[in-house]
Amino acid sequence: MTVRTRFAPSPTGRLHLGNVRAAAFNWLFARRHGGAFVLRIEDTDVERNVDGGEEGILEDLRWLGLDWDEGPGVGGPHAPYRQSQRNAVYAAAVDALLAAGRAYPCFCGEGDLESEIGKEGREVRHYLGRCRDLDPAERSRRLSGGGPAPVIRFAVPRGLASVDVDDEVFGPISFPASDIDDFVIRRSDGRATYNFAVVVDDVAMEITHVIRGVGHLSNTPKQALLFDALGRARPVFAHLPTVLGADGRKLSKRDGAAAVAELRRLGYPADAVLNYLSLLGWSHPEGKEVLARQELVDAVALERVGRSDTQMDPEKLLWISSQHLSREDPGTLAEHVAPFLDETRFAPARTHWKQVVEALRTRLSTYGDINEHLPILFGGAERGGEAASALAAYPGAPELLEAVCRALEGVDPWEEAPLAAAVRATGREVGTKGAALFHPVRLALVGSEAGPDLGKLLAALGREEALGRLRPGSAPGGGAKV
Repeated sequence: MTVRTRFAPSPTGRLHLGNVRAAAFNWLFARRHGGAFVLRIEDTDVERNVDGGEEGILEDLRWLGLDWDEGPGVGGPHAPYRQSQRNAVYAAAVDALLAAGRAYPCFCGEGDLESEIGKEGREVRHYLGRCRDLDPAERSRRLSGGGPAPVIRFAVPRGLASVDVDDEVFGPISFPASDIDDFVIRRSDGRATYNFAVVVDDVAMEITHVIRGVGHLSNTPKQALLFDALGRARPVFAHLPTVLGADGRKLSKRDGAAAVAELRRLGYPADAVLNYLSLLGWSHPEGKEVLARQELVDAVALERVGRSDTQMDPEKLLWISSQHLSREDPGTLAEHVAPFLDETRFAPARTHWKQVVEALRTRLSTYGDINEHLPILFGGAERGGEAASALAAYPGAPELLEAVCRALEGVDPWEEAPLAAAVRATGREVGTKGAALFHPVRLALVGSEAGPDLGKLLAALGREEALGRLRPGSAPGGGAKV
């Protein structure tokens, strides 16, 4: 069997971490088993669709690297992949159920529904089934009478005690059949209802695994009955636990802090977000938490998905992001950080950009953090007075800095390793080491005793700027000469 999974969002807003987590699991599972990942847009709820909603979803998925094998912009053998364009497919399925006696036209109105108070104290409406056994002649008369078009209801099998479903996460579940009325599969305006369209599409697109949030579990018994009535095997169902926000409430598309687009704007790496999404309800067999994309593909398995709700942890997401940044190749990291640079404040950083980013690498949790830390290298003038006072506490500092400057003038190439070696060699020559050597040099370069490794710091500043800050007459920390 070729594994075929799907993600079927509605274009009612941008993706948040709760619903894109389902996309991530479907993509990872399909890639793990060499299968196909299908993207289907459920856009029939026209009142809730928003302008640009579909485009935003596609953009978010592309950024996360969740490429689809079939769907909008890609095509495939089961096109079209937008529900609004599949009415003919739904009509054919309705006709098949009507012909088999598994569905019937219903002419009842709201007044024909029975009310009762449900378990949670809310009113529940039940359909009494009046049109199910309508005399065929009467049914024909009503259909040809020119009145409002009827809805089409699914005929739930009589005598059925329960609908039993095996879920890969929650195990065997039994739903009382008495809780399931003959439900509408086509509205009076001709539109297919959600549960019906989903099943017809899953059948037509040969979906083998339905992996989705546990909020859809209540839809499962109706959908299982529809698969049975259409004469098709049920797919494997796997319902993922609910993702709660940091405040303990359910995420929604209105929750901007959990929006994928917002994480992208802040500079989170896509692979780090995918890594974090995988940990929302799933655990690696070896307990690993920082995982590259291929490691996730190799390890993902439905049997390791938990049943309990899982909560967003912004601090953990930030930590995972920092770990991914620490593993990036220096050149690649510099490329990823570049779009976030505020050049109006830090234009000099461009001169030795790769070295600048490398010097600050360990301080970055996201690409967007760069402007927060660039003042370490290019904000020394603001600390000039404090740096001068601190430098005066080191006896012989002027002579030390002059010696370091002379040693660095002969370094070629101007790179981290030879620069760090030259500083250490100068310290040995003048009989200074440790803090007595490194602190005065950092004070002169960036106005602070703390900071990046001196080799990285010097490489980031570049030859001209670094030597200019070390030469006699320069203000400590890179300020104007005094």
